[in-house]
Amino acid sequence: MIETHGLRRTFKSRQGDVEAVAGVDLKVEKGEIFGFLGPNGAGKTTNLRMLATLLPPSGGEATVAGADLLKEPAKVRERIGYVSQVGSSAPEVPGRTELVMQGRLYGMSKHEAQARAQELLTSLELEDCGDRITKTYSGGQKRRLDIGIGLMHLPGLLFLDEPTTGLDPQSRARMWDEVRRLRENGTTVFLTTHYLEEADALCDRLAIIDHGKIVTEGTPDELKRQVAGDVITVGVGEQHEAALALLSHQPYVREASVEEGELRLYVDRGETAMPQLLRLLDGAGIELATIALSRPSLDDVFLRQTGRSLREAA
Repeated sequence: MIETHGLRRTFKSRQGDVEAVAGVDLKVEKGEIFGFLGPNGAGKTTNLRMLATLLPPSGGEATVAGADLLKEPAKVRERIGYVSQVGSSAPEVPGRTELVMQGRLYGMSKHEAQARAQELLTSLELEDCGDRITKTYSGGQKRRLDIGIGLMHLPGLLFLDEPTTGLDPQSRARMWDEVRRLRENGTTVFLTTHYLEEADALCDRLAIIDHGKIVTEGTPDELKRQVAGDVITVGVGEQHEAALALLSHQPYVREASVEEGELRLYVDRGETAMPQLLRLLDGAGIELATIALSRPSLDDVFLRQTGRSLREAA
């Protein structure tokens, strides 16, 4: 559904050229949910805007929904839906009117557009507010309407840019259900997010992007398997350097580092390593403030690839 080679985008500034996207090679299969995971400013939205023909690439090539991005942008626009971060509905216009207008812009007859609008209002659970002006909608209702506008012309590929930013947990969970339903109905979904849990829960495959480059790619489970063993996080106050020197050379510790004043240890088996760590710290007179054991997460993958935590970067 999407294939890119060396896709780049450079912006001009007073301080010089800024390379927002630095040569992205990407392949998205039909019928999957593919995600871009990364902090704000990593190049996620710039990539999406290029693939949706809203921003011309500075270099590289791409095929989107079977059409050449550079030579056939009109065909690309016919075949995709795009939902931006800020949404697209006008505050003084009813939701149903927005949907019908979108359908008419894509060449539907009035009858076809009205029928499709009713179908979307029903499937997105917006029937109760479909004839109200959109400024009266809740955040979750507005976001579902945005998706409806993107789906109005039945695209095979839908771009969702940070679809749940600003939503409360209940609305976010509902939005996840909508995205999964799109995949079940055969729509390919390409989304961007900086939420670790969202990428883990939704994406069939994802690419971690930082400073305009893809640093790793795969299924969430494949990426987490790159970080072998368990993760133990130890808080020892100002004594973290002494604790690092003591623990990093233990045979059961694969890797050790200090992040945000805490010691992060990658070990083979956390349940057997923790008692040994406690005995060592106590014997050395290092006062323990906190200790936690966890399985590898996508944040650990990001940390392994970039040297910093995605939670902190976000």
